[in-house]
Amino acid sequence: MSRCTVLRVAVFAGFFVLGWSATLHAKDLTVEKTERGVTIKVDGQVFSEYLIKSGAKPVVWPIIGPTGKRMTRSYPMEELANEEHDHPHQRSLWCAHGNVDDIDFWSEVKGHGTTEHREFLKVEGGPAAIVETRNDWLGPDGSKHGEDVRRLTFRADENARSIDFDITIKAVPRAISFGDTKEGMFGVRVPSSIRVESNQGGKIVNSDGLVDKDAWGKTADWVDYHGPVDGEKLGIAVMNHPSSFRYPTYWHVRTYGLFAANPFGLHDFTGSAQAAYVLPANQSFTLRYRVLLHKGDEKQGKVAEAFSAYKAEKK
Repeated sequence: MSRCTVLRVAVFAGFFVLGWSATLHAKDLTVEKTERGVTIKVDGQVFSEYLIKSGAKPVVWPIIGPTGKRMTRSYPMEELANEEHDHPHQRSLWCAHGNVDDIDFWSEVKGHGTTEHREFLKVEGGPAAIVETRNDWLGPDGSKHGEDVRRLTFRADENARSIDFDITIKAVPRAISFGDTKEGMFGVRVPSSIRVESNQGGKIVNSDGLVDKDAWGKTADWVDYHGPVDGEKLGIAVMNHPSSFRYPTYWHVRTYGLFAANPFGLHDFTGSAQAAYVLPANQSFTLRYRVLLHKGDEKQGKVAEAFSAYKAEKK
């Protein structure tokens, strides 16, 4: 293979990071710090916002897809017609866990933990907009149960948009325990119209071809959730990078609209004996996910091809 051919192949593959056609080009994104976080825009329009505080944690909301439609549920940040008001802790896109040192960081029930934004480490725009932060995991009494550094990378093109969510969790000031529960860990709440239980044509499919309820509790490279959004068929795929801790992850993806990747729910997912994961003091692990917002179903959105490109990226 000639050097020129190799170059063409490399460039071609690069354009499929999001499943885009090789004839398209990434758009520049702008970022703006605000009192509540960072706003990310493409073509002068809001793509997304990183909110440093919503309920008990930082979240990403809204998330606008490639055709200008909202791709996650707005409740409880905003109350819109025809949206469910269940599970108010499922806030658009977030990361938390239901049992860290026996403290519930996932829900917002009495005695829950909170993930507190400490500082921004990087905020920059360009072909890839980056928001990097440091956060503390605090118990209801203010005690510290670890910290994280999360790096969110936003990209957009004419056919697709994506958000990479890379989070490194460190055990400080002491060892921390992640309980064996399905309630975690990287979550998305899909638009009400595409959830399977809305009976409007929504569908869940994973990289092994398992569909709807059969995809729950299984490991997979990726899962796609697609259906109608304001008259268009649109989808959200979440991919797990091979360098991510405990890859391939288990998927806590539900027909009512929860879409979560969880490496810590083995008892619920497989029926094995419960076993917490203890992270030694000053040690860390990293979780890596890519959220792909695409047109059509998983085939039209080229999700498998996009995962192949993502998998090839060195982390």
